[in-house]
Amino acid sequence: MGSLSVNSAALIRDFLYETGRYLLFLKLVFRKPEKWRLSARQFFIEAGKLVINSIPLIALISVFIGAVLVIQTSNNMTSPFLPKMYIGYMARESLILEFCSTMVCLILAGKIGSNISSEIGTMRITEQIDAMEMMGINSANFLVLPKILATTLLNPLLTLMSFIMGLIGGYLIISLTGMIKVADYIEGLRFAFNGYYITYSIVKTAVFSFIISSISSYYGYYAAGGSLGVGRSATKAIVAASAAILIFNLILTRIML
Repeated sequence: MGSLSVNSAALIRDFLYETGRYLLFLKLVFRKPEKWRLSARQFFIEAGKLVINSIPLIALISVFIGAVLVIQTSNNMTSPFLPKMYIGYMARESLILEFCSTMVCLILAGKIGSNISSEIGTMRITEQIDAMEMMGINSANFLVLPKILATTLLNPLLTLMSFIMGLIGGYLIISLTGMIKVADYIEGLRFAFNGYYITYSIVKTAVFSFIISSISSYYGYYAAGGSLGVGRSATKAIVAASAAILIFNLILTRIML
């Protein structure tokens, strides 16, 4: 019993220490950039590397998920008294409320998170960050702020693309299999549409993207222990970002819906 309480106290202490250091890290990140032109150029570089390069993966996954949702919904709607247009309705609601924001960001936590953490971690262990600090450059601001801004501002566009591609995936599977009429599917997509759900999904994506980029940058920035340390920091970043996404998903859903 005593060892359990000691372990619990150690976990709480480590959590508070990491949280405090993370907040101090964000304070460094959000200082005013010394050269706006360099920061703007870095923003577009990070946008291409982190957001645009993610388009093929997200589009592919969304198409197949949309098709799977339609098949599963169709197989579970066996009652002849239920209109077939509800298949399109349920697919649309599932995509916009949860998959296109939460599930896509969990996927991006692995892709983008490991990329950011590994890149900054490598710079840390090769002493490139130390060299920047020696030259009087705020390395946290220069390296991390463009990544956070690029993902937070542009990843919501991936959410909209994912939503559209998911609906297209459902349309394609219906056209190929003929499980229901295409007209019924389209009618379901139009039925009782609530535009606020789009806003809800975009806000969630922006918050989750901030979590992914900031937590991944934090673990990479404080990486230590050579190449193995970089691998450990990337793993910690993915786990921590995924856990934070699930927690904030619950919080945002309770607040916004």
